Order: sequence, then C-alpha cells, then structure tokens
Amino acid sequence: MHTKSIKRFYKKADAVSDDSGAGWRVVLDGRAVKTPAKADFLLPSEVLAREIASEWDAQGEKVLPATMPIMQLAATAIDRVRPNRDTVIAELTGYGRSDLLCYRASFPEDLIERQAKAWQPLLDWSKAELGVSLSVTEGVMPISQDDRALLRLQDHVESFDDYYLTALHSLTTVSGSVIIGLAVMNRHIDAVAAFKAAMLDEEYAMEKWGEDAEAMARRDRHRAELLAAGRYLELLG
Repeated sequence: MHTKSIKRFYKKADAVSDDSGAGWRVVLDGRAVKTPAKADFLLPSEVLAREIASEWDAQGEKVLPATMPIMQLAATAIDRVRPNRDTVIAELTGYGRSDLLCYRASFPEDLIERQAKAWQPLLDWSKAELGVSLSVTEGVMPISQDDRALLRLQDHVESFDDYYLTALHSLTTVSGSVIIGLAVMNRHIDAVAAFKAAMLDEEYAMEKWGEDAEAMARRDRHRAELLAAGRYLELLG
C-alpha cells in the first residue's frame, strides 16, 4: 500500500459478497476498494474482508496505511506476489541455504544452550513433518545444504496459494527463517513463538549489554509484523 496518509473520503466501510460468488469485497460507501495498483480487490474469506473493513472504519480524519496491516498483506498478495509468484517461491526456498536456525554461536555457552533449546526442536519438526533436513554450523560462514532437502522445501513453498504465500513471505523475511515461517503456516507454533525464536540473539544481546533505542524500535517493528502475519493467516482460515 501507499505509505502517505490521505484525507478520509468515506463514511462507512463494509464487507459484501461478490455478485459472482467468487469471494468477498470491501466497499467504502458502497464502492469497491481497489488495490494500490488499481487491481481487483477480491478476497477469499468473509472474515478477512470484515477485518479489513474494520481497519478502514477505524481510520480517523486521515487514512493511515501503516495502521492497516491486514489490508497491506492482502493487497501485497494481489499486487506483488501474484504477478511475481515464481520469484517469491525462489526467494523463500533460498532461505533454506542461509536459514537463521542453522547458524549457531560458538560461544558463550549460555547462548549456545539457548539457541539449541529454542531452534533445534524446530529443525527436528521440519525433518520429521516436512521431510526437510537442514544442516547446522557454528559461526556465519555459509554451508551447503542438501539439494534434496531444498527441493522438498520448494515443494512445500509452492503448495500455498498467493494469499497464503504472502503470509509465508512476511513470516520468513521478518524472522530470517523459512522453517519458522513454515512452522507458523502449519500451526506448529504461533506468531508470538515465532517472534521469540527470531529475536533470540537480539534479546540475548540486550540482556547482556543493555537496550538501545534502535534495537528496541527494530524489535517492536518485527513483533508487529509477525503478529500481523499471524492474524492474517488466521483470517484466511
């Protein structure tokens, strides 16, 4: 969505069934909302459409796109993910080569233990439930992952439609882990747990050396984005 605010130009937002029965629309004073790219804004579920209508209704004298995260995600599915689906799939599959969960600290011992406790169960779940087994290393030097694991990972990513793929893209890019993203998509963990796993290193650093404004702002932004993706996923059903 556009990031600039605009003056509110409508009185009431609502969700209505499309005449064709193919989905749901959000209307402002009876006029159907379009995406920022002026595409048809047809939504797959009633609860998703009603949530987005509520976001529009909650606006004050000015419409602030940043306060409408569900609208942003749904519009992204149509404007950005749908026309670039193959690129998005390749990007997400590529996270398997550099997944956050695979790169562990070599010291100190308490951080090593914390990472293992939080991250290894997710990799174990990925191996058992998805058939995707990723290797783990210490440090930040890239390691090679098994091509069969990456192909299997690609199969899982490709299985999602454009709306769900948008949720996975947000979860993955914010957390730095496609395994965390898939764990949320498969309801193995929720968005709060995803945030805790993704921010483990940052939280550890703040515990040891104190908080700073930039780190806190980044943490709050990541939390909001992950929770929004989790909520969006719930609304998709």
